[in-house]
Amino acid sequence: MAEKINPNSYAALDAAHHFHPYSNARRIENQGPMVIEKGKGIKVWDDQGNEYIEAMSGLWSVAVGFGEDRLVQAAKKQLETLPYYHSFTHKTHPLVAELSQKLTKMVGLGMTHVHYTNSGSEANDSAMKMIWYYNNALNKPKKKKIISRLKAYHGITIASGSLTGIPLMHNDFDLPIKEVLHTMCPHYWREGKDGETEEDFATRCANELEDLILKEDPETVAAFFGEPVMGAGGLIVPPKTYWKKIQAVCKKYEVMIVADEVINGFGRTGKPFACELYGIEPDFIILSKQITSNYIPMGAVLMTDKVYQIIAENTVKNNLYGSGFTSAGHPVACAVALENIRILEEDGLMERVPLLEPIFQGRLKKLEEKDLVGESRGVGLMGAVELVKDKETSATFDPIGSAGPLLTDIGHGEGLILRAIGDVLAVCPPLIITEDEIHELFDRFERVLDKGLEVVK
Repeated sequence: MAEKINPNSYAALDAAHHFHPYSNARRIENQGPMVIEKGKGIKVWDDQGNEYIEAMSGLWSVAVGFGEDRLVQAAKKQLETLPYYHSFTHKTHPLVAELSQKLTKMVGLGMTHVHYTNSGSEANDSAMKMIWYYNNALNKPKKKKIISRLKAYHGITIASGSLTGIPLMHNDFDLPIKEVLHTMCPHYWREGKDGETEEDFATRCANELEDLILKEDPETVAAFFGEPVMGAGGLIVPPKTYWKKIQAVCKKYEVMIVADEVINGFGRTGKPFACELYGIEPDFIILSKQITSNYIPMGAVLMTDKVYQIIAENTVKNNLYGSGFTSAGHPVACAVALENIRILEEDGLMERVPLLEPIFQGRLKKLEEKDLVGESRGVGLMGAVELVKDKETSATFDPIGSAGPLLTDIGHGEGLILRAIGDVLAVCPPLIITEDEIHELFDRFERVLDKGLEVVK
């Protein structure tokens, strides 16, 4: 386990995200944008003709790779047939029904109904509203508080941005809103105590959640939001028994569980959905990104029948469910999503992940031999390395977040696009990646770490 740096304090988190995860504005002075002009397979090309392995699938999302003609043709065909229609005032279109049926069957886990949005942010925002609506329907007007985690990422709207546990997404936005609370981040390597096993650490995480619920009053706490594997907060894999213990606390106090599978879903972790991998039984599941391989925006909130029926009955009372989006369930997005899922299934892309996982994770683990790497971590076809100033003590860079962006720039010189999350470098390649391409990716990654040592030390 690493040297303890109080990582759950807002000061430490602010430093760790000194370079905004969704902006390069403060990264390198006077550096212009990288202009990406085209992509094919796992690679993209900039406007200077330079080729890169896109090791982040764009933003965790291009499952079937770039330049997939089947998705282009699906969008074109739908644009020619019905370019747009809505789902308001008792109207709909065939593809939204077909996709809903496909998703509920594919996801399983008790999910029976789907509410569409245009992004994961909107989907998490919508889930919060549904939870409040649900509890009002049950005559529990005080049960409105939502618990998320430090370093979580759930979006950037006012509501979902509050769920996000990254201070730079709160600073000067007057976030988080008062209904949202945060509990500790389950990062065993950084936060585990000396002599504490993963299971013991998971117990401590669950105990902290329970203490927070009791402090706030269980009658006021409505839901717990969590990514099965935390993504944009640093690719944090849950410790053993974590989700079992978190769920036990939530069930004890009738706290709903929202599983944010925006990054995890559609095979990324080795199972079709990470809830299955970790035994999570949620009330809601949030989807986006790989649902269309981000060829076109789409988000979705899946819910159990128990939840749906309460919301539906309350809507009858109110004569309207007063929430929705003009472009939600857009026919072109539905067409692309359906074709994307067909490709995932017909090409066995989700089934390939556990076959490729030992190779991918083996090469990732080998990066721990590098002087700059304190920890490598991952699951399925995603992972990250945490950079350290001193390997023996796991001491962080000063300032925290100063090394990661420098190494991503070195990566560009090696034809590799990584993602710097402070001093964490993340990788999440398209699911179409081959064994040879995995080795090529990590060969380049090793060169980045070797050259980076000369720059940051």
